[in-house]
Formats: sequence, structure tokens, C-alpha cells
Amino acid sequence: MQPQLSNLKEIRPHGTKAFPCAIYQTRSGGKGVLVKHHWHDEVEILYFSGGQFRLEINMEQFRIRSECLYFINPGELHSIITEHSGSLGEDAVVFSPGILNFDSYDAAQMQLIQPMQNGKIRFPRFLLPDHPAFGPIYGAFKDVMQSFGPLAKDLSQCDGAVTDDLTSQLYIKSSLLRILAVLSSHQLFTPMEKNHDKRVEGIKKTLTYIKENYKEKIYIRDLAKEVCMNEQYFCRFFKKAIGRSPIEYVNEYRIKQAIRLLEETDLPITEVCLECGYNNLGNFLREFRKYTDTTPLQYRKKG
Repeated sequence: MQPQLSNLKEIRPHGTKAFPCAIYQTRSGGKGVLVKHHWHDEVEILYFSGGQFRLEINMEQFRIRSECLYFINPGELHSIITEHSGSLGEDAVVFSPGILNFDSYDAAQMQLIQPMQNGKIRFPRFLLPDHPAFGPIYGAFKDVMQSFGPLAKDLSQCDGAVTDDLTSQLYIKSSLLRILAVLSSHQLFTPMEKNHDKRVEGIKKTLTYIKENYKEKIYIRDLAKEVCMNEQYFCRFFKKAIGRSPIEYVNEYRIKQAIRLLEETDLPITEVCLECGYNNLGNFLREFRKYTDTTPLQYRKKG
């Protein structure tokens, strides 16, 4: 089983360029990180059937203990922690609001779709089964999942399901519009707050810096400078937000890139080491084993 390492802003497409919508099922193998910190430009709707999870959104924590729906707005930093080994996981629909655009500027386009695309309105944070909107929205959510057809049955074995089938896309769009209609009818959309949390923006800026500079030597002072903090305070700030030190996070990201190179290229191990920001082969091998319980050569052979 491949390790689930850190990700930043997701660069993989959710769905296809023509139809940016995809569904996911993330299943837990035990206590620990289920989905690591990341953010994306799409809307995400999460469904938990129960279990014990900690969902973190923009550095705010939410405890999942029963069936519920959560909504992730574009650009929100989020992660999921499994807090009990018996917890199953979560289902997700990720879509770009642009797929719901109308050419005619009717009320839906002007008052809902366009403000959603422009970041002027936001989804509710969560819904519980006792809310009158929960049943209809969950019904439409299930319809979206089922509209992906046979692909949805094997989601636990892949990164997600997409579809280019016309009929499926029409059902998916109609189901997403039903979700928006129910939320609107219950007045659950709210204006986006103008004063964004600077701490979240600071974390996102730091993660982006790591992504863009992981091949080079990264010093704590460089990361702290990005967010105008002293080094000591920055380290405490970062660990509180992400759950591990900046150096641990940098090493995780570098090993993630090493795994990608081992899977996608025939580069010698020494070149993989250098490409991932390690100037010492011994350090690289030690960190790789720490996160994967194997060596780069053994990992490549298993693949």
C-alpha cells in the first residue's frame, strides 16, 4: 500500500477539462491522517456516515461523531484525521461551479452561480440529519455518486471517478442544481466574509513556497520570512496548524516527489535523491525508509 503523503494546492484536475466534476471515496486503514492538508479552487461536498473524525477547515476543528454533510468552499485549507480505528471514511463530490453556468443571465445565474464563482457567497459549513434540508441534499448527493455508473463501484481502488457520458453529465448537473436549490430555499448561503484569516493565508503561502523550492536548500528563516514572523514563533505556528514541524513537512513533500519519480521515470536513485532536494544519499535513504518502510530501489521493484 502506497503511503499517503502531503499535498499542497491540488494541481490534479477534478474531473475533465470539459466537465470538471469528480467523486471520491476515502477509506480509513486505522487511526491517523486520512486526508492531509490541501486546498483547491472547486467546491467539495463531504458525506460522513458516522465514525470518529476530526475535520480541520481553515485552522478550525470540527468533530465528526455521527452522520453529516460538510461543505468546503473554494480555497479553504482542509484535512481529515481518523480518531478511531473502526471509522470507515468519507465520500466526496468535487466540482467547479462553472459547470452550472447559464448563458442567459436569469436570476439563478446572477444571484447564485456567478456570486459563487466570484467568491462572494459561501456554502453552509455543515448539515445534520435533523435539518429539513439534509434529506433532499443527501438524496441529490447520492444521485451524483450513482450517476458516475460502474466507475463509482471501484472508487476505493482509484483516485476518483470521472465521466464523459452525456446522459450521466446531465443527471449530475441536475442533481447539483437540486442541491443549490434546496440550500437556497432554506436560505443557507451566506455572504463571504471580507476579512480572511491571515493565519490561513500564511500557511498557504508557506506550503506554496515549499512546493516551488523543495529542490533547493530550505531554511526555517526563509519560511518565516515569507509570513513576516521570527523563526521561533513561526515553528510553533506551523506545527499548531499542520500538526508537524516545518522540517518534517518539507521531508514528507520531498519523499512524495521521490515516489513520483520512482514510479514515472527510470532515473537512477542518486539522481532522484538530487532532484528531490537531498544532497546526501544517506539522508535521503534514511528519510525514505522513515516514511515508506522500504528503500527506493525496493519500492521501484514492487511497482
